Order: sequence, then C-alpha cells, then structure tokens
Amino acid sequence: MKKIIIAGLGPGSPEDMTPAVIDALKEADVVVGYKYYFRFVEPYVKPACQCVDTGMKRERERAEQAFQLAETGQTVVVVSSGDAGIYGMAPLLYEMQRERADSKSATDGSDIEIIVLPGISAFQKAASLLGAPIGHDFCIISLSDLMTPWEVIERRIRAAATGDFVTAVYNPKSHGRYWQLYRLQELFLQERGADTPVGYVRQAGRPDQKVTLTTLGALDPEDIDMFTVVLIGNSQSYMTDGKFVTPRGYYRQEAPSSEGVGRSIMTESFRTIASELKRQDYPLDHKWALLHAIHTTADFDMEQILYTDPGAVETIYNKVRACEVKTIVTDVTMVTSGIRKGALQRLGIEAKCYLNDPRIPELINQHASREDQGTGLTRTQAGIRLAVEDHPDALFAFGNAPTALMELCDLIRQGKAKPAGIIAAPVGFVHVRESKHMVKPFRDIPKIIVEGRKGGSNLAATLCNAILTFDDAEQLKPGRDL
Repeated sequence: MKKIIIAGLGPGSPEDMTPAVIDALKEADVVVGYKYYFRFVEPYVKPACQCVDTGMKRERERAEQAFQLAETGQTVVVVSSGDAGIYGMAPLLYEMQRERADSKSATDGSDIEIIVLPGISAFQKAASLLGAPIGHDFCIISLSDLMTPWEVIERRIRAAATGDFVTAVYNPKSHGRYWQLYRLQELFLQERGADTPVGYVRQAGRPDQKVTLTTLGALDPEDIDMFTVVLIGNSQSYMTDGKFVTPRGYYRQEAPSSEGVGRSIMTESFRTIASELKRQDYPLDHKWALLHAIHTTADFDMEQILYTDPGAVETIYNKVRACEVKTIVTDVTMVTSGIRKGALQRLGIEAKCYLNDPRIPELINQHASREDQGTGLTRTQAGIRLAVEDHPDALFAFGNAPTALMELCDLIRQGKAKPAGIIAAPVGFVHVRESKHMVKPFRDIPKIIVEGRKGGSNLAATLCNAILTFDDAEQLKPGRDL
C-alpha cells in the first residue's frame, strides 16, 4: 500500500516528539519538509533516507512532491512543526488527494493512504510553560490574513472575546503584519478587564525560549514576533506564584448541605452575570454592587443606571470594618428584612427602620399644627427625622419612599446629619428622579444611586449586602452570609 505519513514534530525539543513520529521517521524512505525542520529528524532517519526541501511558503509544491514520490512506492513522511493538523500540512494533503481523484488529467491518488500522526502543538507547549491557562474552554485564532480575509479573522476575535474563551493566538505579528495584534488587544479589552492574565512564549521548546507573564492591559505587542504564541485568559483566569491558571471549577463545588447548594448557585449566578457584562473593566467595588443589583433584578439595564461614587462601596465597607458605622437606617421594613442577618452579626452592625416608631404620630401632629408647615409629613419622612436624631452618621438606605430621601437631603443641608453613606434606590413615578438628583451635590458623602424610576426595597437591601460582603468581591464568592 502506497502511503504518506504526515507527522507533527512538536514544538522543537526532542523530548516533545512522540514515539509514533520517531517510528515513522525510522521507516521513511523520503522526508519532505522545510529544511529548518530537518535538524530535528536527522537523528532518527536511516542513512539512505532522502530529505527533500521545498523552501519556505511553498506548501502546495511540498504536497505535490509528496504524492509524486509516494506513487513510486516509497514511504514518504511529510513533517510539520507542532501538530500537522493545526495550521499544518494535513488539511492541504487531504484536499490535494481529493483534487487529484477528481481530475481526469492527473494520476489518481486515491490509492495512496494518508496517515496523520499528531504532535504537541506550540500552544500546548506554551501553556505548560505558563502554568495551566487552558484548563477550561478555549479556542485558537491565527492573525495571518494570507489566506483568510481580515474581516473573517476579526469576527472570530469578537466571538472569542464575547464567548469568554481562553484564546491562543498564532501568527500574532510579523514584519508586514504589525497592527493586527494591537486590534485584537483593543477588541478583547471591550469584553474583558485590563487585569485579565496574558502569557506569551517565544520559541517554545527551543534553546532561546522566553516565557512572559503580563495582563491584557499591559500587553505590549512590540515585544512579540512571528515565533511567539500568545494566550489570553478568560474571566476566571488568574495568576499565582508566577503561574497563569484557568480553573476548571472543582473548587467551586460546595459541601452537599442546603446552605452549600445555595452558595454554589449564587456564586455560579454571579459568574454568569460577570461574563455577560458589556464592560469588563469596572472598578471592583462598582462591579460588586452591579453584580448584586443584576442578580436581584435579572435586569442588565442596571449596567447603565447603577451609579456609584468612585470607591463608594469600599469606602463604606472600610468604615463598617473600622466600627465607624454601627447602624443602617432604612426607609421601610422590607429593606431591613432583606439585609443579611449573618453579615450584620459578623460585622457587629444593626439595621433599623423607624417607620413604626411609637413617636411618629406625635411628630406628624406637631408638624400639622404649625402654620408654616406647607405640606403634610409622611410616616417615612417622620421616621427619617427620628433616625437622624439617634444616628446622624448611619448608612441610610432607601428602596421605597422618595419623600424620605428628600427629607434626609434637607436634614443634611441643615447640618443635622452627616451619613456614612447613602443608598438611593426609591422606586416609582412621583418625585423619584428628583429625589435622586437631590443627593448628588453631597460630594463628601459616598453614594450609590439607581438612576431614573427604577429601584425598590430588594435593590436597596442587596446594595447594602454588597457593602457588607465587599471582602468577598475579589474571589467572587457572594454567599458567605446566606
């Protein structure tokens, strides 16, 4: 039987060449390939074996010569670096075999058996040197547009970035292709955070091998050439002790208790939300609040309407940890009910609502008896007045009543209150937008605001929880106090 063996030589080091490929080289009458690779095969071929060089970028001529030699009955081994099926010679030889079989003017090549022997690809070798970056779903993209239009390549780049795939990049840069890697970096930064791990290896498995770890934001395309393979992490990838790791998920499995199951579901929900955000470069404390808001509402509009002062979540959390905040005051009892009791207990903080305080009826009556009262006093407004008397420096959270939020703003302007922070998420159609606008001028008070008409007690409560659990944000483990 006439045959052509297509052998992947691996990335270049003898220890990375498979025994099957070595056996094939020992059997070969002819080795066809680019002369650069002959140095890797010489130790294994028999003395009479002929090595045929077709030159660089002459893959089609190489394949034609392999068929011509195989037709004479010789065992032909066609060599490729890495794996011959990944950007290698294997697809070309199969295509040419079909072409020869369909052509009436050419000798039928259908009686030639094609055998493909896999090799270690450059991205696999690079991954092993970097750590474990391809521990989950991944894809490979070549930036060479010699045979693929750039429009197609860019569409694939966008799909990889949006799909949260770990991505290996082949042919990232050459003398003539200097801008494509810059464009890939730009596209990935639209979907992933600047701190996403990136690793690249030059001449993987060869004597002048160079291994580099960096981040997506810090990646410098000028440090990369055509001999380099680049690996970009997904949203779960991280760097630890000089290694690049993408977890498979084993350590996300919780104990088989009802509490463990709940935490596991919540963690997985947060990871899903994080992967679907339109932006991946939010500051951690804003992102933590945003994940809570979307998890509670299943509303990705939150990405547009949730406002936080720079560092607001972290600032308030640090005040709680430093015991500068002892109380959370809410406008309605439903907000208080939604704040995690485990977090309150763990941090030594109390959540209170004054809506049913026994002093409220008397306060409302006193207000009504005044000649200059203008309008009536609502129960929620009265509750805020009492709360400010008791806890002027509390964290105030509003999820229902815009009038209560407006009352707090008036008391701040009168110098009677200096809250540790404000969560402004009242919901409705009357005075709601205005109440949120009234909060914004207080620049020295950290604020979290749900813009527009949307809001609600559940949102105010979950934003409180985001603050109380901020120490879990970096690990994206939101369910500790469930």
